[in-house]
Amino acid sequence: MSWRRKFLLGGLVIAAALSWVVYAGLRGSMVYFVTPSELLAQGGAAAGKAYRVGGMVVEGSLDRDLPTLQLSFALTDGRATLPVRFRGTPPDLFAEGRGAVVEGTYAGDGVFLASTIMAKHSEEYHPPADAEPGYKELMRTLLKPGEGEAAK
Repeated sequence: MSWRRKFLLGGLVIAAALSWVVYAGLRGSMVYFVTPSELLAQGGAAAGKAYRVGGMVVEGSLDRDLPTLQLSFALTDGRATLPVRFRGTPPDLFAEGRGAVVEGTYAGDGVFLASTIMAKHSEEYHPPADAEPGYKELMRTLLKPGEGEAAK
């Protein structure tokens, strides 16, 4: 066997090994985004798999146990409701009646075990009502007292 064939064969083996490592790594880390109704429609086939579930936190469903940091609530997409359990501190924007995306695994008993909660928020920015418009407020905070008198 010539050195060219050995070199080509070695390159193919290395390329195949790298391809397999990338494929296996991506396959193991993929998390699918679904709604509560899509997840519940899968039934037992979804048990033990990692998902991201998005929906609205149902009003009156939030139950906090502060000593153990356990949090239970329900997510809905308007068609189905999914009970969720989480252990830890939720984000500041997390509340009933607001959008949330939870990441975790679906247990066989119908409860979603969340490892992460991401609170959804409005994409519109509203400045505080009592703030001065734009650059004037910024300049006021940057200038020393008395310097801004000439700038007016």
